[in-house]
Amino acid sequence: MRPKQWVKNLFVFAALVFGERLNDPASLLKVSLGFVLFCLIAGSGYLINDIIDQKKDALHPLKSKRPIVSGVLKKRECIIFVFLFIIASISSSFFINYNFSLCLVSYLLLSLLYSFFLKNIVIIDILSLSFGFVIRVIAGAFAIGVSISLWLLICTMLIALFLILSKRRHELVLLESDASLHREILSEYSLSFIDEMISAITGAAIIAYSLYAFQVRDKFGEYFPLTIPFVLYGVFRYLYLVHQKGRGGSPEIDITQDKPLMVNLFLWIISVLLIIYGRRYL
Repeated sequence: MRPKQWVKNLFVFAALVFGERLNDPASLLKVSLGFVLFCLIAGSGYLINDIIDQKKDALHPLKSKRPIVSGVLKKRECIIFVFLFIIASISSSFFINYNFSLCLVSYLLLSLLYSFFLKNIVIIDILSLSFGFVIRVIAGAFAIGVSISLWLLICTMLIALFLILSKRRHELVLLESDASLHREILSEYSLSFIDEMISAITGAAIIAYSLYAFQVRDKFGEYFPLTIPFVLYGVFRYLYLVHQKGRGGSPEIDITQDKPLMVNLFLWIISVLLIIYGRRYL
C-alpha cells in the first residue's frame, strides 16, 4: 500500500490552511478523516496497480522487491483487502459529506482508469496523475465547505506535473534501453522531450504561484508574495537533485531526505501560517 507515498494525501489539507479554518477543531477533524480515507483509497489503487503490472514490475530493479511481485503476498489476499478498504473508505466518507464522497469515488475511478487504460496513452498518462492531486485539494475544500482559488488548483496541477515528469525522467535514466519493457508508455518519451516539458512546467508553476500570491493580498495581506522566494528555491533545488544527483524517482523520499529542501519547506509553511493567521493578532 506504499505508506511512504501517503504524504501526497496531505494535499487535502490545502483548503483547510488557505480557507482559514486551521484553528477550527471541527474542520480539522473532518479533513484529518478525509486524509485517512484517501490513504485507504490510494493504498487500494496501488495494490490494484501492482497486481496488474506484476510481470512488468519484475523487470524493474526496485519494484521487483515489492511484496506482490516478489511473491510475499498472494494475489488473492490482496484482492480481498482491496474490496474491504474500498467499501470501508467510501462508506465512512459519507460521515463527512456527500460532495467529499463524490471526490473520493472520482479519485478511485481515475485510479482504476489509469491502471487499466490511461497509463498507456502518451501525455494523458501524466495529466491523469496530476488530476489526482487536484481532486485531493477539491475534496478538502468540500469537506469543510469553503471555496478555493482556481489559481491554487492550477498551482497544484503544475507542481504535480513537475514531480511526475521528474519521476518519468528518472525511470528513463535508470532503466535505459529496458524502460519500455517495464512501462510500455516510456517508449513514447525521450530525455530531451521530458526535459522540454519540465522546463515549460517549471516556468508555468513559478508564474502561477506568483500570480496567486499577488491575487490573495487583499485576503491574506500584502506580505504573502514574500513566500515566492521559498517556492523558487524549492523548485530549483529539486531540479538540482534530478539533474545533478540523479534523483527524482521517489519524490516523497527525495524531499524528506534532502535537508536543504526540508528546511526550505519548513520555512515556507511557517511563513504561510504566520502571514495568514498571524495578522489577526497584530
